[in-house]
Amino acid sequence: MTSDELIKIGSVFLKKNNIKSYTIDTELILSNIFGQSREKFLVNLDIKFSQAQIDTFNNLISRRALSKEPIAYLLNKKEFWSNKLNIDKGVLIPRPETEILVEGLAKYFKNRQLFMLDVGTGSGCIIISLLQELKKSRGIAIDVSNKALKIAKKNSKINNTFDRIKFINSSICNFYGSKFDLIISNPPYIANHQLKNLEDDIKFFEPKIALDGGNDGLDVMRKVIYKSRKILKINGMLALEIGNGQYKKVSQILKLNKFREKVIIRDYKDNIRCIFSMLNHY
Repeated sequence: MTSDELIKIGSVFLKKNNIKSYTIDTELILSNIFGQSREKFLVNLDIKFSQAQIDTFNNLISRRALSKEPIAYLLNKKEFWSNKLNIDKGVLIPRPETEILVEGLAKYFKNRQLFMLDVGTGSGCIIISLLQELKKSRGIAIDVSNKALKIAKKNSKINNTFDRIKFINSSICNFYGSKFDLIISNPPYIANHQLKNLEDDIKFFEPKIALDGGNDGLDVMRKVIYKSRKILKINGMLALEIGNGQYKKVSQILKLNKFREKVIIRDYKDNIRCIFSMLNHY
């Protein structure tokens, strides 16, 4: 069977099972089995697949269609900021929205030498990408999940930043001992009563600890903001990714903790997604 035939079969099956990205997902699964990037793979659609490869394809397509398993977990990888990242069920799948955070910080701190803290590092996608842009910088990545830290370490080695990151198994509340130029966090920000409304591929597969932000979605955000007051250097910056519709509440929490907003970044749908702020020093 050729790649062209398999793309048609897979796409029809995924579409029937309400997978919106049915064509892209089929192409990603096939190109991964063949060991090529999707772009290279699509240049020649007459590739013949062996029976073993077809069996693998059928298995992965079924998992995507019937159990709604995310493509990043099926393939154990995800691209973020042009980096190939190892991903498995121990970490949140990096989102395109988070690239907006990286892009904003890379521009703001261009050519600066920073000491940064990544709170809730997950796959390591934020700190790895930032350190690739800010070559003279270094940082610490913390996470409460040992599983996540193992994946982040692996990703930092693959993407040549391991010698500039120290990985620590800790929550922000229990973290002491350093002062930072920059603290970044993409904390869990979904209110726990809204978790049941998430799409199946998120709700049933991604780690709840990386999604659940407590009663109003801002429990971890409050902790990060409060602790950052004590561990930011003078003129240091706190950069947060927030959820849709959370700007007013987060802005209020920042003000209560003596932060002033410096930069606000909107996402592709014009929602306020990132807030960069600094402490008022009187």
